[in-house]
Amino acid sequence: MNAEEFLQKYAAAEREFPHIDLSAVSLRGADLLKVNFTGANLSQSDLREVRLGRSNLSKANLSRANLSESILWGADLSEANFQLAQLREADLSGAKMIKTDLSAAILVKACLNGANLSEANLGNAILFEADFRPTSDQRTDLGNAVFKGADLSYANLSGVMLGRANLDGAKLCRAILRVWGTTQFYHTDLSEASLQGADLSYADLTGVLLQKADLRGADLTKTILTDAKLQGAIMPDGTIYS
Repeated sequence: MNAEEFLQKYAAAEREFPHIDLSAVSLRGADLLKVNFTGANLSQSDLREVRLGRSNLSKANLSRANLSESILWGADLSEANFQLAQLREADLSGAKMIKTDLSAAILVKACLNGANLSEANLGNAILFEADFRPTSDQRTDLGNAVFKGADLSYANLSGVMLGRANLDGAKLCRAILRVWGTTQFYHTDLSEASLQGADLSYADLTGVLLQKADLRGADLTKTILTDAKLQGAIMPDGTIYS
């Protein structure tokens, strides 16, 4: 189906498009709220500035698609394929992204407030200045997610749940992971996370939970660890913090 045919169906109030093939089409700027794209093929498509809030894109193929400045708040993106996709300044707040593949995706300045990325794969993704802070009613869940080799420099991860996440070799230079909140406080949770060889230079880890985390070979140059909980953590030199 081409873009014109699809948009005509959408204009006629059709919202069910499971497994549709819209690969390499341009839907730039389209308003597609609450659409069912389960299992759809949108690979290499131009989806810049598209509004897909509350839509279902679970198990969809969006590899190499361009979704820069798109709005995907509250969307179901579970198990979708976003390999090498462009998501610059995309709004993914509150999105469900369980087991989503975002490997090597570009998420510079993306908004992921309150998103659920548990068990997601963000290996080698570029997340420079991405915002993961909680919303007023939901924390961002990155538990068991893979960030191996990802660039999270200057990202805001305050109050995020990162328990058992894999951040081996990740760049977290000047990232903000400090306690989040003014009246209700959330400690950023990196307990049992793997941070082997990660760059945490100049990062703010004030009050962060790092119990049993693996920091072997990590760069802690001028890292702020005030009030961080390090019990049982493996330090950069291989010693166990007690």
